[in-house]
Amino acid sequence: MSYRKTILLPKIAKILVELGENIKLARLRRKLSVAQVSERANIGRTTLWAIEKGSPNVAIGSYAQVLFVLGLEKDLLKVAGDDSLGRKLQDIKLLVKERAPKKNK
Repeated sequence: MSYRKTILLPKIAKILVELGENIKLARLRRKLSVAQVSERANIGRTTLWAIEKGSPNVAIGSYAQVLFVLGLEKDLLKVAGDDSLGRKLQDIKLLVKERAPKKNK
């Protein structure tokens, strides 16, 4: 199987690095070792290190497992939760269609 590297825009790569740092800080605040978190999340230590570095090549399920182990799984629900731009775009395109009156039989 060939390995395909994901190419990201610099802005997205920076966001992933920040996410990884936040995950690492959360682990350290809880005084959990890499071995403990990786075992509880059922992933390898190298995968956890990749997550903490913000690697785009790690499956989102692995990120979710680590967040669950740290008690932060509900933070995933915040992603795209407040989509103000999407709502504005949706509201602009809403057209009120007028219906013809119902015919009486």
